[in-house]
Amino acid sequence: MSAAETNQAARNRRKVETGVVTSTKMDKTVVVDVVTKTRHPKYEKFVTHKTRYHVHDEKSEAAEGDLVEIMSTRPISKTKRWRLVKVVKHEEI
Repeated sequence: MSAAETNQAARNRRKVETGVVTSTKMDKTVVVDVVTKTRHPKYEKFVTHKTRYHVHDEKSEAAEGDLVEIMSTRPISKTKRWRLVKVVKHEEI
């Protein structure tokens, strides 16, 4: 396997999440809420957990309410460690 192939394989192992855009008030940055549901080990109820990510949006293509796919990346700023991959679904007005 060549160096380029190993580099590409390493890039494909990055974390990918899907969430909803909640804020677009910053320049080239959007806030995305990712909701995960896990089963409680003892009580066996489903627990909802929400995580907020600051995501780099170079072209400012995401709008509030859009469903987006994000990928982890190198640190871009103090809080941004994710970048926008694509807008899965635009919010209907």
